Amino acid sequence: MDERDVVAALAALAHPVRLRIFRALMVSGPAGLTPGVMQEGLGIPATTLSFHLKELANAGLVRAERASRNLMYRAVYEEMNGLVAYLTENCCQGVACVATPAASCKK
Repeated sequence: MDERDVVAALAALAHPVRLRIFRALMVSGPAGLTPGVMQEGLGIPATTLSFHLKELANAGLVRAERASRNLMYRAVYEEMNGLVAYLTENCCQGVACVATPAASCKK
């Protein structure tokens, strides 16, 4: 993942509604969710949901596939893994990180 892709993904996730949608899709796993299920579960109007799904798709974080008469949205785990890898590749200068309140590194 290059810097341009990382910035696009972070920008897409930097909105509360898009973050909620993306997290719901991550939780749903490979099965994904239909827009109707997301509308009901997240309480987001259809037009708002559609707009935010498009933004997440443009950033490569979600993918829509036709399943019979419905669209099924799924998180693109490879993109999320790439984003996390990019953000943490130089974590703690290559030394194993220790989870502490101060987020210090153990040498």
